Amino acid sequence: MQHILVYADSLSWGIVPGTRQRLAFAQRWPGALELALLRQGLAVRVIEDCLNGRRTVWDDPFKPGRNSLQGLAQRIEIHSPLALVLLMLGTNDFQSSHQNTAWHSAQGLAAVIDTIRQAPIEPGLPVPPILVLAPPPITRPRGLMAPKFEGAQARCAGLAAACEELARAMGCQFLDTAGVVTTSSVDGVHLDANQHALLAQALTPLVAARLAAPGAAGR
Repeated sequence: MQHILVYADSLSWGIVPGTRQRLAFAQRWPGALELALLRQGLAVRVIEDCLNGRRTVWDDPFKPGRNSLQGLAQRIEIHSPLALVLLMLGTNDFQSSHQNTAWHSAQGLAAVIDTIRQAPIEPGLPVPPILVLAPPPITRPRGLMAPKFEGAQARCAGLAAACEELARAMGCQFLDTAGVVTTSSVDGVHLDANQHALLAQALTPLVAARLAAPGAAGR
C-alpha cells in the first residue's frame, strides 16, 4: 500500500461553490484520483489534508491555523512513509486581507516545500517527491466570495508561471491546472463537481507513473 498526501485548501476539500457544503469523497478530486488508481490495480490511499482558507505562509486575521507551515512537519512525520505529496496552494494568498503578488505566493510555496523536505521523519524513511499543482486563476469573485477575494483576479496574475519556475528550481514535478480546469461561474474561486472529475482524470496517469517508478516511496 502506497500513501499519497494531498496538502491543499478548499479547492481540494471540495466545497460546493456558492454554499458551505462539501462534495462527496468520490466527487472531489482527491477521492476520484484514489478510486481511479485503485481501478488500475494500484494499492494506494490518498490522504486528504485540505483546509478551507489555507494560505502558504500567511495567517488568516479572522480564523486560526490557516498558515500552511503550522504543524506541516509533524503531518509529514505522522503520515510517512509517503510515496508522493500533492501541493495545491496559493488561491487564499490573494484574499483581500493580503496584498500579495504571484511572486510572494511562490516564495511561500518554496517555504512549504522546504518544510516538507526537512520534516523529522524516522531514519530510513524516504523524503517524498512533490507534485506542485498551480490552482486555476481566480476569475471575478461572486456571491460569498466577492468581498473576501476583492481584486484577487488581478493580484494572482502570473501565479502558474511563478510556480512552474519555482518547481523547476526545486526539483518538483509541476502541473498547471488551468490547462485542465476552470473556476466556477458561481463564485469565481472554487471548482464545480465536473471540474474535480477532470482534474482527477488528468492527474491519474501522472500519479500512476510516479507510483510505478522504481524506488517509489512506501513500496
